[in-house]
Amino acid sequence: MSVIRKNFAPAALTAAIGAGLALSLAAGAAADTPKKGGTLVIGSPQTPRHLNPAVQSGVATGMPGSQIFATPLRFDENWNPQPYLAESWKVSADGLSVTLNLRKNAKFHDGKPVTSEDVAFSIDTIKKNHPFKTMFSPVAKVETPDPYTAILRLSKPHPAILLAMSSSLCAIIPKHVYGDGKDAKRHPMNLKPVGSGPFRFVEYVKGQHIILERDPNFFLKGKPYLDKIIYKINKNTNSLALGLERGDIHLRAFNTKSRELGRLKKNKNLVVTSQGYAAIGPIAWLAFNLKHPILGKKAVRQAIAYTVDRKFINESLHSGLSKPALGPIAMGNPLADQNAKRYDLDLDKANKMLDAAGYPRKADGTRFQVTLDTLLSQRDAAEYLKPQLKKVGIDVKLRIPPDFPTWAIWVKSHEFDMTVDVVFNWGDPVIGVHRTYVASNIRKGVIWSNTQSYSNPKVDALLEKAGVELDPAKRRQIYLEFQKIVTDELPVYWMYGLPYHTIYNKKVGNPPLTIWGTMGPMDNVYLK
Repeated sequence: MSVIRKNFAPAALTAAIGAGLALSLAAGAAADTPKKGGTLVIGSPQTPRHLNPAVQSGVATGMPGSQIFATPLRFDENWNPQPYLAESWKVSADGLSVTLNLRKNAKFHDGKPVTSEDVAFSIDTIKKNHPFKTMFSPVAKVETPDPYTAILRLSKPHPAILLAMSSSLCAIIPKHVYGDGKDAKRHPMNLKPVGSGPFRFVEYVKGQHIILERDPNFFLKGKPYLDKIIYKINKNTNSLALGLERGDIHLRAFNTKSRELGRLKKNKNLVVTSQGYAAIGPIAWLAFNLKHPILGKKAVRQAIAYTVDRKFINESLHSGLSKPALGPIAMGNPLADQNAKRYDLDLDKANKMLDAAGYPRKADGTRFQVTLDTLLSQRDAAEYLKPQLKKVGIDVKLRIPPDFPTWAIWVKSHEFDMTVDVVFNWGDPVIGVHRTYVASNIRKGVIWSNTQSYSNPKVDALLEKAGVELDPAKRRQIYLEFQKIVTDELPVYWMYGLPYHTIYNKKVGNPPLTIWGTMGPMDNVYLK
């Protein structure tokens, strides 16, 4: 295991901050004896397109998907890889192979065994369809010498390969179900999935609920504790808050509503915590379509950056709960450039830059008009940007989607001017950062890829180099150089780290607060 730990060290350092608190919380929960039974109700404002995380990223799919599908590994609160579908593993000394020894008692929910062929098929499917193209790109092939041994052969070292095989990043899907030649992204079984996780699929009614039930044949003996998990879907977040207060909703994750959080903190039956997002690394940004004739100019993007007041967003919109985001790597990450160009509020400078760029004010005081789209969860930031950009003569037309799928279609089709978006670092830059900036990931039809159409050969070369460097100090220097380039060119303007919080009823034992939170398996969760 020493080789594994060494190779994983850069990612392990990424978000170790707060692990001590997670340990103390876990220790407190361990004082109670878990009991079986009961239905955990989770509130969510998001309607997933489907439930297969092998071909779709994001919270809406990832939360239920991590319960339905198992992954080769899981991670503890200290960023240590732990057995899951793979009972053991070995990374070669040169970092060019990973051998997974699979459990012999693991079965899919239809009773068929999980084999190395399923692992090989799943990784190939993820490589072809998942928006995180760089996540498994070094995997040249997966060998299957026997049903319970899978050997990943890498074309180059991959410092985040073990992390990439956890949570919702590497769902092992059954080849006998999904290998029928149908398009993996549109496969009908994505809506009634068959996995090998602790809970099996029962029902999904879009916009209403997802029902999962305990898999009695789950490969970890005695797990899971819960009989059922119900995801109650409601776009009205106030209704979800009321459900938490009444007690008919036990848990809600990924909450950013500062007023709701302040109110719920006062409820003696609830716990409000920011733990459970260490591996997520959420950043909210203002993304630009670089094919736009005006926004394609660096000076215009920089002027817009000087118009945004991060301090106002944090203090007034988020009640001090958000954190600054100065670049593409989350600021809690040791790889982040703490001295990145800040673009602090300077309206005079912004106006002069727009004049110099060839966009003087017209008679009505405006320079040009752009459309701004937004995720519903970030609507407050978008509504702030409209009058703020008007101060420098930019007329913003807000385009508010009715739901997440509508917004996703706009962005992945590259049919947008600007959008307020949320992107996750996913624990390591190879997984969650490279995908946005490498030119090879400019792919229409894939959300959370390089939808900005950003292309810089030097950035491509730096990220390629960082993606194989196992020495933490050398790797940091490469990423610092990368950050200096992109914070100057601004394909996106990073505004803030999201103030994600989880609210759970005190009846919930072993709450999901490790590095993946509710996007990790919840076989240890129980109701007191």
